[in-house]
Amino acid sequence: MEYFNCDGKIYKNNTTVISINSRGFRFGDGLFETLKSRNKKLQFADDHFERLWKGMNLLQFKMPVHFTAEKLQEEISDLLNKNGHNNIARVRLTVFRGDGGLFDEINHIPHYLIQTWALPDDTGKWNSNGLLLGIYNDVKKSCDILSSVKHNNFLPYVMAALHAKKQKCNDAVLLNNNDRICDTTIANIFLIKGDVIHTPSLDEGCIAGIMRKNIISQLVKANLKVFEGEITVDDLLNADEVFLSNSIYNIRWVQRIGDKEYSNKITQKIYTSFLSTIS
Repeated sequence: MEYFNCDGKIYKNNTTVISINSRGFRFGDGLFETLKSRNKKLQFADDHFERLWKGMNLLQFKMPVHFTAEKLQEEISDLLNKNGHNNIARVRLTVFRGDGGLFDEINHIPHYLIQTWALPDDTGKWNSNGLLLGIYNDVKKSCDILSSVKHNNFLPYVMAALHAKKQKCNDAVLLNNNDRICDTTIANIFLIKGDVIHTPSLDEGCIAGIMRKNIISQLVKANLKVFEGEITVDDLLNADEVFLSNSIYNIRWVQRIGDKEYSNKITQKIYTSFLSTIS
């Protein structure tokens, strides 16, 4: 039996705790963070909580004095112990508003859920087979103040993931409302052309990924050329290499998109160099 944490109390996984009047359930009124724990230590915890606070401020939550990163990390640690997830684990922290309709919320105090899942020992290792991606065209991401936030209204990504499964792809690339490259269902995207590493800027509607942020920082420190800006589908299909990044898998290279195949020589060097900074 595994467990989860709701508002500081631990429950068995089959326990119902969310009200049918929850704004989080009714409207997707909340946001979340996905973190990786290795040996019960959260990776990039400061970055994750900084992003969470920014998102909560944007969504106009009222922050109680006791709602701190230190408190939440203690509760995450307790839950990891309770579930026996002592090696590599995925942690999801979901914050949501309580009961109420669209115009009559009870208050703006955050409720939260903490869940953990054990991950295979090879999670984050180099993916020697490479990923197969598709491009999803039916739903576009908007470029606005919510675009970079991991909020609970995740329908564009849900639909793109369903598309990827139907196409037998590992993931799908989402476009923004200008038909340019945004990100994928679970990752930020990078491409390499010549000696320049490109990635969509946050203005292009992509999630402000924690791994994205740290990879860009390491690339700049290594004096590599990094361009954050607009990327078209043609740019993507004409790239030499493509790789994805997120907090769980670190860096994964893309082998093919449609009929286009990519190499991985530079990507593998970036992976090896970056991995040494977080091991």
